[in-house]
Amino acid sequence: MLLVIGTVRMPPENLNEARYAMQEMIEASLEEDGCQAYSYSEDVLEPGLVHVTEIWRDREALDAHFETDHLLEWRANWDRFGIHDRDLHMIEAGEMERL
Repeated sequence: MLLVIGTVRMPPENLNEARYAMQEMIEASLEEDGCQAYSYSEDVLEPGLVHVTEIWRDREALDAHFETDHLLEWRANWDRFGIHDRDLHMIEAGEMERL
């Protein structure tokens, strides 16, 4: 299992415009084979900071995600939304246990 965790930033005034594209990205990603979780969340204390959390079955599924039309379209719109300071990390994890 792979975890992708991190943040991206955008001007707070662009969040409303970006929200629809973010929703489309999440919905399309969740339909992909191997995607177990995919979410964006706005930071309550720091406007414009968006937390990214993804869980993938394996590297093959994540690599396939990088080639999807919805990801390429999302990245093509980053300039429009002012997305910057992308800080994402991949973590290889073992078994998941509910707490």
